[in-house]
Amino acid sequence: MKFTKFEKISLKNHPELNERWVQDRIAEDPSILGLGDVILKDKERIQPRAGRLDLLLQDAESSRRYEVEVQLGATDESHIIRTIEYWDIERKRYPQYEHTAVIVAEDITSRFLNVISLFNGVIPLVAIQMTALKTGDQVGLVFTTVVDQFVLGLVDEDEETQEVTDRAYWEKRGSKKTVAMADEFLEIAKKYDESLELKYNKFYIGLAKDGQPRNFIIVRPKKGFIRFEPKLKSSPETTERLESAGLDVMDYDARWGRYRIRLKPGEIEANREILEAIVKEAYETADAE
Repeated sequence: MKFTKFEKISLKNHPELNERWVQDRIAEDPSILGLGDVILKDKERIQPRAGRLDLLLQDAESSRRYEVEVQLGATDESHIIRTIEYWDIERKRYPQYEHTAVIVAEDITSRFLNVISLFNGVIPLVAIQMTALKTGDQVGLVFTTVVDQFVLGLVDEDEETQEVTDRAYWEKRGSKKTVAMADEFLEIAKKYDESLELKYNKFYIGLAKDGQPRNFIIVRPKKGFIRFEPKLKSSPETTERLESAGLDVMDYDARWGRYRIRLKPGEIEANREILEAIVKEAYETADAE
C-alpha cells in the first residue's frame, strides 16, 4: 500500500469548483456527510419568501429530516441565520417529521462555535467542517462533524422530578409476563455490573446503580410485548444485524438516540446471543461517555 500526499485546497478561491459542485457531490452520495443512512429528498428547495434550501435529506430508517446549508470559506452570521430560518420553515410545514439544521462550511470558526453553543439544545443543530483535498487532477471531500446535535434529557430521566412507581404499577399497565421480561434484561445487564437493579419509573423501567440511573437500556412493558430500547448510535450495520436476526425493529428514536425493538414473551431467550451483544455494546458506549 503506497502513501499519497494530498494537497489541501480552498474551494472558495478555486477557479472551477463552486458551491453547486459541492451540493452535487453530496446529492450523489449523502452518506459522505456522516449523518448515517440518509437519502436525498430535495435539492435547491424553494422556501416561501426565503430563498432556496441547499439540500433536504431524510433518514432512511426514521422520520428525521436534515435541512442542509453549504458555505464555502468561513461561516458567517448570515449563514447561521439562513440555516435556522430554513429549518424553522420546514419544521412548521411538516411537523410530522423531526428536523435538524445542518451547517456545512470549510472553516467552522471559534466565534461561530460560541454562537451556536447558545442555540444547541434549543435548536437541534449540527456543524460539519468540509475539507477539499487534491492529488494530481483528482479532488476529494472530507467531512468532519465539529458540533453534534445536543440531545436533551427526558423529563422522566430527571431523578429530581420523575415519579417513581413500583412493579405492581407496571404489571397493571403491562402484564406479569411482560414485566418478567424486564427481569431477563436485568439478568443480562448484571453480567457487566452486578450492582445494577431495576428502577420502576412512570414512563419506563430503567436501571439504577446505588440509586443513580444507568439507563444504557430501558424497557416499556405492554400487555402482549415489551419494547426494548438500547441507547446506541444508529448505523446501517447495527440495523442489519438486528433485522437479519428476525427481530421486530421499529423506527429508530433519533431524538433520544435509542433503537426500539418489540419482543414477545419467549423471544429474549430465542434471540439471546444478539440481545446480549446489543446490551454489552450499549453498556460499553455509556461507560465510555
